[in-house]
Amino acid sequence: MTDDHNRSWPNQEPDAPRRAQWPGEDAGPAWPGEPARRANPARGGARQSGPAWPAGDEGGPQRPNDQARRPQTPPGGNRRQPPPPGRRSGAPPGSPPQGFRQPPPGGRRPEPQTEREPDLITHHAHNGTEDAYDSYDDDRRFDEFADDVEPQPELDEKGRRVLTPAQRKKRRWKIIRRVAYACVGVFFVVPAIAFVITYFMVDVPTPESVAALQSQPVTYYYADGKTVMGKSLPKGGDRQLLKPGDIPDVVKHAVYSAEDATFETNSGFDVTGILRAVYNQATGGQGGGSTISQQYIKKATENDAPSLSRKWTELAKSFKMNNQESKEEIITGYLNIVYFGRSANGIQAAAKAYFNKDVKDLSASEAALLAGLIQGPSKSENQDYATRRWNYVMDQMVANKWLRADERAAAQFPTPIPKVTKDTGQSMPYHIQQRIDEELAAEGYDSTKLHATGAKVYTTIDPKAQKAAEDAVTNKMKGQSDPELLGALVAVSPKTGGILAYYGGPDVVKGDDGKDKVAEDWAKVPQNPGSSFKAFDLTAYLKMGKGLGDTFDGSNNRMFPGRKSPLRNAGDSASCGPQCTVATAMEISANTVFYDMVLNVTKPARVAQAANEAGVPTSPQMSQDINIALGGGATVATPEAMAAGYATFAGEGMRRDAHFVAKLTNAQDEVEFDESKYQAKPAFDGDAQKTAQIAGNVTTALGPVITHSHLNCPAGHQCAGKTGTQQYDVQQGDPASYANRNAQTWMVGYTPSVSAAAWVGGNGNRPLHDNQNKPIFGSTYPGPIWEQFMKEYLDGTQPEKFDKVEPIGKDPNDVTTTASKPSDTPTPTETPTTTPSQPSTEPNTETESSPTKPTKSRPGPPGTGGPTPPLPGGDGFARPPGSETG
Repeated sequence: MTDDHNRSWPNQEPDAPRRAQWPGEDAGPAWPGEPARRANPARGGARQSGPAWPAGDEGGPQRPNDQARRPQTPPGGNRRQPPPPGRRSGAPPGSPPQGFRQPPPGGRRPEPQTEREPDLITHHAHNGTEDAYDSYDDDRRFDEFADDVEPQPELDEKGRRVLTPAQRKKRRWKIIRRVAYACVGVFFVVPAIAFVITYFMVDVPTPESVAALQSQPVTYYYADGKTVMGKSLPKGGDRQLLKPGDIPDVVKHAVYSAEDATFETNSGFDVTGILRAVYNQATGGQGGGSTISQQYIKKATENDAPSLSRKWTELAKSFKMNNQESKEEIITGYLNIVYFGRSANGIQAAAKAYFNKDVKDLSASEAALLAGLIQGPSKSENQDYATRRWNYVMDQMVANKWLRADERAAAQFPTPIPKVTKDTGQSMPYHIQQRIDEELAAEGYDSTKLHATGAKVYTTIDPKAQKAAEDAVTNKMKGQSDPELLGALVAVSPKTGGILAYYGGPDVVKGDDGKDKVAEDWAKVPQNPGSSFKAFDLTAYLKMGKGLGDTFDGSNNRMFPGRKSPLRNAGDSASCGPQCTVATAMEISANTVFYDMVLNVTKPARVAQAANEAGVPTSPQMSQDINIALGGGATVATPEAMAAGYATFAGEGMRRDAHFVAKLTNAQDEVEFDESKYQAKPAFDGDAQKTAQIAGNVTTALGPVITHSHLNCPAGHQCAGKTGTQQYDVQQGDPASYANRNAQTWMVGYTPSVSAAAWVGGNGNRPLHDNQNKPIFGSTYPGPIWEQFMKEYLDGTQPEKFDKVEPIGKDPNDVTTTASKPSDTPTPTETPTTTPSQPSTEPNTETESSPTKPTKSRPGPPGTGGPTPPLPGGDGFARPPGSETG
C-alpha cells in the first residue's frame, strides 16, 4: 500500500484489521506521538474502569456509537464457547497474545490514537492468531448469563417442534390460503387464459356451408357389399334456407321452450344448465346443458364425440358466434339445418312435410309439435312419443309466459298429414329403409349425420331372400276376398343375427280418401303369437331338467283352478289322453298339456324369461299372465322378434341380436362400426354345451310339427317349426259363426341356416275368413307362405342337418302311451272367457286333422324321436319326399 496511514505491518496481509487488546493485557508501547495505552482490566473483576472486550454475548457496546447488545444464549444451550481470539492457552496474565507483532522499527510515522474495531473470530482462523479452546472461560461466561438463557422449544417423538394452539391455527389458515390460491389458478385463471386462446383460434360455420355438407348422398348396399339397394339424396325441396325475420315468434318461442328457454339472454352457454347437466350425470338422471348455440355448432360440425376437447371447443365457438352474430341470425341458422324427421332438414321443409304449410302459417300447437321432435326425429311417427313431447313444449310455453293458460287448455294435439314416400333418388323398399335408419339412429347416426358424412350402409339383406319373401306373401295372399287379411315375413340368419329378408306388406296403400299413403309396416307390429309361443313353454320346462318323455293329461275339456270354463283343445286331433308325452303334445299342439305345464310347473315368469333369452322382448304383464302358455292375453310379439327367437334354436342355443346393418362407413370408406359388435352368447345357460342341448331338444320336439301341419321342408334340408293360431274374441252382437273365427295365424320355422316367421292376420282382433268364408289357420295361410319362401331361398344350396344332442330328462322313445278315444260329440274351438278376476284366456286353434290313433313310441336317435307316426327319414324330423335319411 502507498498510504502510510493504511500500511500494514510487515508480513501482515494488506487491509487486515488491527487487533484490539484483550482485557487484562498490557497495552504495550504506544506509537510515537501517541499517549500511553491503558491496559484493559481483566474480565470478571470486581470493578472495571472501561468496557470489557466484546465477546459477542455481552450487553455493552462493541464499537463506538453502537447500542448495547442483549446478551445472547450460546448456541446449543450450555455448550461452552471457544476462548477469545488471540489468547494463548496457559499463558500468564500480561503476556502478549499469540501472534502479537512489535511495532516496526525505523522511522514510521506515528498515527493518532484511535479506537480500533476488534477482529472477528473468523479472521483469526485465517491469519493464524486463533487461541486454543479454554473451557474455563466458557463456564464462566455461561454462569454469568445463566439467568438470561431462553428455554428451548419442545419437540415431539419425531423430533418436530410442538406448536401452540395459536401457532397451529395460524399454520392451518396459511395452508388454506395457499390451497385457495391454487384452486383459483387451476379453475379460473388457467381456464380463462385457455378460453381466450381457443376463442381466437376457432371459426364459426355458416348455414350455407352446413347445407352443402348435408347434401351428400347416402348409399345402401345389399349383403354382398357390391349391389346397390338404393340411395337417399335430399333435394332442394327438402331444405329451404330462411332469412332472419322469416321465422315467426310463435315458432321461435316453441323451440326455446323445447331446447333453451334462456336463449335470448345467455352468452352462448348457460352455466346453470351446465351445472344441472353435471348433476344429472352424477345422479343418473337425464337432460343436458347445451344451449341452442352449442347445438347449432354441434350439428354444423357433426362432431358429437363424448370428449372434453369437443365440449371445450364447442363452448368457445358458441360464445364467439354470440359476439359476432345477432340472436335472430343464430336461431334462423339453427332452424335452417336442424333435422325434424320425414326427410325434412330445416323448419320450412318440416312445416311442409307435416302440415303442408309455410312456416309463417304455423299455429302454436303445430309449432310445439315440430319443436318437440328436434330431440327425436326418428320417432316422428311414434304417436306416444310425439304426444308426450308436444305436451311438454306447450306446458313450457305457458311457464315462460309465451302462451296463455286459457290457450293451452283449449289447444288440441295437431294431426299431421299422412306420410308419403318422396322421390329422393332411392329405389329400395321403404319399410326396410325406415328400419335401417331407426337402427342407425339408435347407434347415434341420424339422417343428418349420414348425409353429412356421405355414409355407405352395408346391410344384411340378401337380395335372393328378399325377393323370395315378397313373392311368397304376394302370391299366397293374391285374390283373397277378406280385405282385413294382412301378411308379413321376416327371415334371420342364425349364424350372424343379420336380417336376410324383411317384408311388412306394400309400402303404399290407398287411404280412405282414395289417395296414396304410406302403409303400415306389419312386420314390426306386435300381435298374439298363439301356439307358436309354446316353443318357449318347452324351453322353460327343459331348463328345469324336465324331458320330452314326461307325461301330462292331454284330454280335452279340462278344468283348471281360476277358470270358469273348461279348457279345450282344437278338436279330437289335438287331444292325446291322460298320458300324453310332451313331445306328442308339441306335435299336435295340445292346449291342455301346455297350460298344465305352465300353471303347475314352470309358471309364467320362467316362460317369459326363456323367450327373452332367445331374443323375444317381453313385458312384466306377460310374466304374470297364465295366458302366456298359449300365446294369448298380454303375450304379443312381432314377426321380426319371433324369427330372431327361433334363430336361437337353429343356432344351437347361441343368441345373436337381430340387426339390419352389417357395416357403416363414411365416403372415404373409413369404418364406423360393423356387425362384429353383435357377439354371440349362450342363451339358456352359461355353459355353451348345456344351452346347445336345450336348443337341440326343442328342435327335436318341433321337427314332427312340419309334417303334422302338412308342410314340407326344402329339398335336402332338415327343418323344424311351429304353427300358431289366435282365436277371435267374440264381441256382443257378432253373428254366431264368428265364434269359430280366428284373428291371428303364424308359422315360424327354421333350418340350420335360416329362421323365418310368416304372419297372416288382421289389425288387432278381427274375425278373418278365407275365400270359402271359413276360418283361417296357421297351416292354411302362413304355413304355405313359409314353405314357399324356404324352398325358393334355399333352392340350389347344400343340404343341411341339425346336430344330434342327448335328451334332457326322460327320453320319449322309452315311453309308450295311448291316445284317448275320440269324442262322439265334435268339440268346437274354444271361446275365450273374460272375468274381472281372471285375465282373458285365449287358447289357440290349430289345423284340424284326422283323430290320432293309439301309437307306440318309435325308435330313433337320442333327442330326435317322439311318440308320433313314422316320418320320412325315420329320424323324427320332417323331410320332403325323396330326401335322404339321416
